[in-house]
Amino acid sequence: MIISDLSLHHFRNYQELHLDLDPNLNIFVGQNAQGKTNIAESIFFLALTRSHRTHTDKDLITWGEKEMRVSAHVLKKNMTIPLEVSLTTKGRIAKANHLKENRLADYIGNLNVIMFAPEDLAIIKGAPSIRRRFMDIEIGQIYPVYLHDLMSYNKTLKERNSYLKFDLHKIDLHFLDVLDDQLVSYGTKVMAHRQKFVDNLLTISTKLHDKLSHGKEKLVITYAQNVKQDFAEALRNARQNDLFRKQTSVGPHRDDLQFVVNDIDIANFGSQGQQRTTALSIKLAEIDLVFQETGEYPILLLDDVMSELDNQRQLDLLSLVIGKTQTFITTTTLDHLKHLPENLTVFQVSDGEILKQD
Repeated sequence: MIISDLSLHHFRNYQELHLDLDPNLNIFVGQNAQGKTNIAESIFFLALTRSHRTHTDKDLITWGEKEMRVSAHVLKKNMTIPLEVSLTTKGRIAKANHLKENRLADYIGNLNVIMFAPEDLAIIKGAPSIRRRFMDIEIGQIYPVYLHDLMSYNKTLKERNSYLKFDLHKIDLHFLDVLDDQLVSYGTKVMAHRQKFVDNLLTISTKLHDKLSHGKEKLVITYAQNVKQDFAEALRNARQNDLFRKQTSVGPHRDDLQFVVNDIDIANFGSQGQQRTTALSIKLAEIDLVFQETGEYPILLLDDVMSELDNQRQLDLLSLVIGKTQTFITTTTLDHLKHLPENLTVFQVSDGEILKQD
């Protein structure tokens, strides 16, 4: 999978931009707040129709403008597919091969991206909601049906929680049974997808972590499923508590992941080095997992992360991805980048202007 060119229209600090891209390695160099991270964000947005940095759509639109658009041509299996995602006064619109998708969930999967940024350490040591979001993003790119099941689950969960807030004498227990049946139907599918994802991720990441730690560390990833028994039974057992607390206390909306290195829970007791290596192992494992499931390697976005890695980790990272994925690196300087291959393109970024370096 290769992005041959990228066009931005009123995206962040870019009024108009068109870039022809290197099929191997693209490096965007510039000081902070010049627009280099906006390039990585635009590719992420094109793939997932959302930003990894903000939940507010208007933040993505150039100041003073009302609409924005990101488009590109993507080479997949010897086919070139034009993709476009825009934010307009009518909402978010996604097109693949010039055809508008009625549901965004049907569009996602046309372009697979793996993002690695400094904040990804939060996957290891952050709140459970961050790890659930990580699973949702990655599984959704590989298995589009997962997004349908997840959206249906979340819609039913919201409806159930709203109903639980009624006065007790107004609650119809038979209607609550109907909501429970729907929640179980969708939630069981969500948990099955997550378990499969974690099992596959563990298989690949264990080998990568062993290589990155030079045989010194063993990584174990556990899917900490909130439901420890039959989901329907768990809801029945929790009903009185749910009625009292007026919220749904069991289900995949409370799932988590646990990362253990050499029998140590590294979220709470691991060193920063162990946390970084684990985050790197997971991101690299995702690349192979996407290929395993789709037959295409994803796009790799390394946003201001190389300076966080020592020379050995940089070397390990680049040796594992160069020649395999089209890679985008954003950085403030080339000075700390070692062992770069010859087949690359460097772009200088300054105040929303991008120049290709000869």
